[in-house]
Amino acid sequence: MDLFFNVQWKELFTPDAPLLESVIRGTIVYIAIFFLVRVIPNRQMGGVGMNDMLLIVLVASAATNSLAGEHKSITNGMVLIATVILWSYAFNWLGFKFPSLLRLFQPAAKVIVKDGQMQEDIMQKELITEEELKGKLRRQGTDDIAKVREAFIESDGQISVIER
Repeated sequence: MDLFFNVQWKELFTPDAPLLESVIRGTIVYIAIFFLVRVIPNRQMGGVGMNDMLLIVLVASAATNSLAGEHKSITNGMVLIATVILWSYAFNWLGFKFPSLLRLFQPAAKVIVKDGQMQEDIMQKELITEEELKGKLRRQGTDDIAKVREAFIESDGQISVIER
Protein backbone atom coordinates (compact mmCIF):
# COMPACT_ATOMS: atom_id res chain seq x y z
CA MET A 1 0.00 0.00 0.00
CA ASP A 2 2.96 2.27 0.64
CA LEU A 3 3.74 2.04 -3.07
CA PHE A 4 0.60 3.99 -3.97
CA PHE A 5 0.53 6.64 -1.25
CA ASN A 6 4.19 7.41 -0.62
CA VAL A 7 4.39 10.43 -2.98
CA GLN A 8 7.27 12.84 -2.47
CA TRP A 9 5.21 16.02 -2.99
CA LYS A 10 8.04 18.42 -2.27
CA GLU A 11 10.35 16.67 -4.77
CA LEU A 12 7.55 16.61 -7.34
CA PHE A 13 7.11 20.40 -7.53
CA THR A 14 10.40 21.85 -6.23
CA PRO A 15 12.66 22.65 -9.18
CA ASP A 16 15.66 20.33 -9.38
CA ALA A 17 17.54 22.83 -11.54
CA PRO A 18 17.36 26.64 -11.69
CA LEU A 19 14.29 27.75 -13.68
CA LEU A 20 16.46 30.14 -15.72
CA GLU A 21 18.50 27.12 -16.82
CA SER A 22 15.31 25.53 -18.21
CA VAL A 23 14.51 28.77 -20.07
CA ILE A 24 18.03 28.97 -21.51
CA ARG A 25 18.03 25.28 -22.50
CA GLY A 26 14.63 25.62 -24.18
CA THR A 27 15.70 28.77 -26.02
CA ILE A 28 18.98 27.36 -27.31
CA VAL A 29 17.47 24.05 -28.40
CA TYR A 30 14.47 25.67 -30.12
CA ILE A 31 16.51 28.23 -32.03
CA ALA A 32 19.25 25.75 -32.96
CA ILE A 33 16.79 23.14 -34.27
CA PHE A 34 14.74 25.84 -36.00
CA PHE A 35 17.71 27.07 -38.01
CA LEU A 36 19.07 23.58 -38.69
CA VAL A 37 15.70 22.47 -40.06
CA ARG A 38 15.36 25.75 -41.99
CA VAL A 39 18.75 25.27 -43.69
CA ILE A 40 17.87 21.76 -44.91
CA PRO A 41 15.68 22.42 -47.97
CA ASN A 42 13.28 19.49 -47.52
CA ARG A 43 9.66 20.56 -47.36
CA GLN A 44 8.14 17.08 -47.26
CA MET A 45 6.32 17.44 -43.95
CA GLY A 46 2.86 16.43 -45.12
CA GLY A 47 1.06 19.73 -44.68
CA VAL A 48 2.52 20.67 -41.30
CA GLY A 49 4.54 23.84 -41.23
CA MET A 50 8.13 23.58 -40.02
CA ASN A 51 7.48 25.78 -37.00
CA ASP A 52 4.45 23.68 -36.00
CA MET A 53 6.35 20.43 -36.44
CA LEU A 54 9.24 21.71 -34.35
CA LEU A 55 6.86 22.86 -31.63
CA ILE A 56 5.15 19.46 -31.50
CA VAL A 57 8.44 17.56 -31.27
CA LEU A 58 9.98 19.77 -28.59
CA VAL A 59 6.85 20.00 -26.44
CA ALA A 60 6.41 16.22 -26.63
CA SER A 61 10.03 15.71 -25.62
CA ALA A 62 9.84 18.18 -22.73
CA ALA A 63 6.56 16.72 -21.54
CA THR A 64 7.97 13.21 -21.69
CA ASN A 65 10.94 14.24 -19.55
CA SER A 66 8.74 15.80 -16.88
CA LEU A 67 6.19 12.96 -17.01
CA ALA A 68 8.70 10.12 -16.96
CA GLY A 69 10.78 11.66 -14.22
CA GLU A 70 13.97 12.60 -16.07
CA HIS A 71 13.25 15.98 -14.56
CA LYS A 72 12.36 15.20 -10.98
CA SER A 73 10.37 18.41 -10.90
CA ILE A 74 7.20 19.01 -12.89
CA THR A 75 7.98 22.72 -12.53
CA ASN A 76 11.16 22.46 -14.62
CA GLY A 77 9.29 20.53 -17.31
CA MET A 78 6.49 23.11 -17.42
CA VAL A 79 8.98 26.00 -17.63
CA LEU A 80 10.73 24.24 -20.51
CA ILE A 81 7.41 23.65 -22.34
CA ALA A 82 6.37 27.28 -21.78
CA THR A 83 9.73 28.47 -23.17
CA VAL A 84 9.34 26.37 -26.33
CA ILE A 85 5.76 27.60 -26.85
CA LEU A 86 6.88 31.18 -26.26
CA TRP A 87 9.58 30.94 -28.95
CA SER A 88 7.13 29.37 -31.39
CA TYR A 89 4.68 32.20 -30.80
CA ALA A 90 7.46 34.81 -31.00
CA PHE A 91 8.66 33.54 -34.38
CA ASN A 92 5.09 33.46 -35.74
CA TRP A 93 4.42 36.97 -34.37
CA LEU A 94 7.66 38.35 -35.85
CA GLY A 95 6.80 36.87 -39.26
CA PHE A 96 3.33 38.42 -39.07
CA LYS A 97 4.42 41.86 -37.85
CA PHE A 98 7.49 42.11 -40.07
CA PRO A 99 6.78 40.50 -43.47
CA SER A 100 10.40 40.99 -44.49
CA LEU A 101 11.35 38.45 -41.78
CA LEU A 102 8.77 35.94 -43.00
CA ARG A 103 11.25 34.42 -45.48
CA LEU A 104 13.56 33.65 -42.57
CA PHE A 105 10.82 31.75 -40.75
CA GLN A 106 8.94 30.31 -43.72
CA PRO A 107 10.41 29.54 -47.15
CA ALA A 108 8.76 31.21 -50.11
CA ALA A 109 6.65 29.19 -52.52
CA LYS A 110 8.60 28.12 -55.61
CA VAL A 111 7.24 27.66 -59.13
CA ILE A 112 7.82 24.06 -60.24
CA VAL A 113 5.58 24.15 -63.36
CA LYS A 114 5.24 27.23 -65.57
CA ASP A 115 3.05 27.27 -68.68
CA GLY A 116 2.92 23.47 -68.78
CA GLN A 117 6.71 23.09 -68.47
CA MET A 118 8.39 21.50 -65.47
CA GLN A 119 11.04 23.70 -63.89
CA GLU A 120 13.61 20.95 -63.54
CA ASP A 121 16.25 23.06 -61.79
CA ILE A 122 13.84 23.90 -58.97
CA MET A 123 12.52 20.33 -58.88
CA GLN A 124 16.09 19.10 -58.49
CA LYS A 125 16.79 21.52 -55.62
CA GLU A 126 13.58 20.43 -53.89
CA LEU A 127 14.26 16.73 -54.62
CA ILE A 128 10.95 16.23 -56.47
CA THR A 129 10.91 13.63 -59.22
CA GLU A 130 8.71 13.90 -62.30
CA GLU A 131 6.62 10.94 -61.11
CA GLU A 132 6.15 12.49 -57.68
CA LEU A 133 5.08 15.78 -59.27
CA LYS A 134 2.60 14.01 -61.56
CA GLY A 135 1.16 12.14 -58.58
CA LYS A 136 0.71 15.36 -56.62
CA LEU A 137 -0.90 17.04 -59.61
CA ARG A 138 -3.33 14.12 -59.98
CA ARG A 139 -4.32 14.53 -56.32
CA GLN A 140 -5.13 18.14 -57.19
CA GLY A 141 -7.36 16.97 -60.05
CA THR A 142 -4.95 17.71 -62.90
CA ASP A 143 -4.15 14.81 -65.23
CA ASP A 144 -1.97 16.65 -67.76
CA ILE A 145 0.97 18.95 -67.01
CA ALA A 146 0.25 20.84 -70.24
CA LYS A 147 -3.00 22.11 -68.62
CA VAL A 148 -1.09 23.73 -65.75
CA ARG A 149 -0.42 27.45 -65.96
CA GLU A 150 1.58 27.37 -62.71
CA ALA A 151 2.22 24.89 -59.93
CA PHE A 152 3.98 25.87 -56.73
CA ILE A 153 5.64 23.94 -53.96
CA GLU A 154 4.44 25.72 -50.84
CA SER A 155 6.39 26.21 -47.61
CA ASP A 156 4.75 23.14 -46.06
CA GLY A 157 5.65 20.85 -48.99
CA GLN A 158 2.18 20.83 -50.54
CA ILE A 159 1.67 21.51 -54.25
CA SER A 160 -0.81 24.18 -55.33
CA VAL A 161 -1.97 24.31 -58.95
CA ILE A 162 -3.36 27.05 -61.17
CA GLU A 163 -4.77 25.62 -64.37
CA ARG A 164 -5.00 27.44 -67.68
